[in-house]
Amino acid sequence: MICPFCKKDNDKVIDSRMSGTSIRRRRECLECGKRFTTYEYVEQMPLNVVKRDGRREPYQREKLLGGVAMACKKRPVSTKVIGDVVLKIENALFALEQQEVRYDQIGNMVMQELRPIDQVAYVRFASVYRKFEEVGEFVEQVLKLNEK
Repeated sequence: MICPFCKKDNDKVIDSRMSGTSIRRRRECLECGKRFTTYEYVEQMPLNVVKRDGRREPYQREKLLGGVAMACKKRPVSTKVIGDVVLKIENALFALEQQEVRYDQIGNMVMQELRPIDQVAYVRFASVYRKFEEVGEFVEQVLKLNEK
């Protein structure tokens, strides 16, 4: 590691700690004696989402989180549960080890995770994801929910 102070690459690691999804390392330069911190992260493979119209855009965690949060708005679903749902879906997406994933794969994963948590949030998400245009589609979805 190159020292940010003297620009030499002669250092030693003094302390290593897990910090969420990264490793924090405290280092000391053996040339100038100054200390600095570095972080190690696992490099994620870039993931693109193939949209309904065929466009491709980079996966954005914020969009997934926003969609799930909007479906759960004013429902008894905690922020932690929403974060756990998003994390579980992300882990499943990256475990596929593909560079592209279709929008419907993500949508189906969200619906599968929301169903046992909150049925109203499930129907809300389904209505946007499946582009409901008539009341009958809502009724049909609720009836399917009650059957299972």
